[in-house]
Amino acid sequence: MSEEMWAGVRERVEALRDRPGSERVFGAPGHGWELDPALSEAELTGLESALGVRLPEDYRGFLRHVGAGGAGPSYGVFPVRREEREASGWAWDGDGADLADPGRLAEPFPERGPAPELLERLFAARPEEEDFLVDGAFAEDAFDTAMEDWEERWAAVLLTPERTVGALVLCHLGCALRQWLVVSGVHRGTMWSDDRADDQDLAPLLDATGAPLTFARWYLDWLDAAERETGAVPAR
Repeated sequence: MSEEMWAGVRERVEALRDRPGSERVFGAPGHGWELDPALSEAELTGLESALGVRLPEDYRGFLRHVGAGGAGPSYGVFPVRREEREASGWAWDGDGADLADPGRLAEPFPERGPAPELLERLFAARPEEEDFLVDGAFAEDAFDTAMEDWEERWAAVLLTPERTVGALVLCHLGCALRQWLVVSGVHRGTMWSDDRADDQDLAPLLDATGAPLTFARWYLDWLDAAERETGAVPAR
């Protein structure tokens, strides 16, 4: 099934590399339409054995039949490569890829995040500069101290490693915005946005019908859109 799903995809990506206008697709200068070599079945088995978890089938098929990473949504799919310095012998390479803990991928990704009420109270308590005006002068030291305290409380809720166990960072959109693939738990196989740099919790990426995006749908929708944008196929 996965081989059929990914048949011809590498060739479609490579065809865009030399197509006029392909450099205007968002993120294309970052990945240059290049794909790493695909992993062999033995390499995939070794990777999963080292991680202690079986990867979602569509992502596994991508690694096996398309490439270990490279050209893809935004600035590209973070490639997984052998890395002797890592305990598992493997690592994903990309801006923020180290936010994921390969040793905890078998743990279930949280079914739900922090309670919305907790986040609302936390954000409502964020210090504002106008609250630190004393006789028209800005009390900078007091504001900095209050902000540091608030950021520690915010990090304890949203930046704790427990928020992202069972998931991999697969790409970034710039400005510390990233996207994750859940590999364990009830959300296994779905893609999630990480806008914590904008003070938002992680949230599932959804298609036009409101259904969670799988890795395959996420990647193939991007490829379809890139082909339409460059005129490789007629716009629908």
